[in-house]
Amino acid sequence: MSDLAVQVAKLHAPVDKALFRALSLILGFYHVAMVMWDPELYSASIGGFNAVISPLMIWAICSSMVFGIGFKPHNWYWQLLFSPYCSLTILGYLTVLRVM
Repeated sequence: MSDLAVQVAKLHAPVDKALFRALSLILGFYHVAMVMWDPELYSASIGGFNAVISPLMIWAICSSMVFGIGFKPHNWYWQLLFSPYCSLTILGYLTVLRVM
């Protein structure tokens, strides 16, 4: 691995714990289930699907699954693309919107 990949891996080390992995999987599965169960109700609860929310939600769900199952990319750009910081933030935001 390159130096940049090692630095990104060190950046992700604080969240590379079983609790965060489980949280990531649970949030990802929750949002997939809500979209599959009743997309209209889910859309209304988060303020609608639009050109910003939809791609971010899809990316965050995919990223949460990659992180949640424990896959660790070797290249730094894949590590950044599937960063748990971004996916957990987006899914947390969507969860707050959904619950309120």
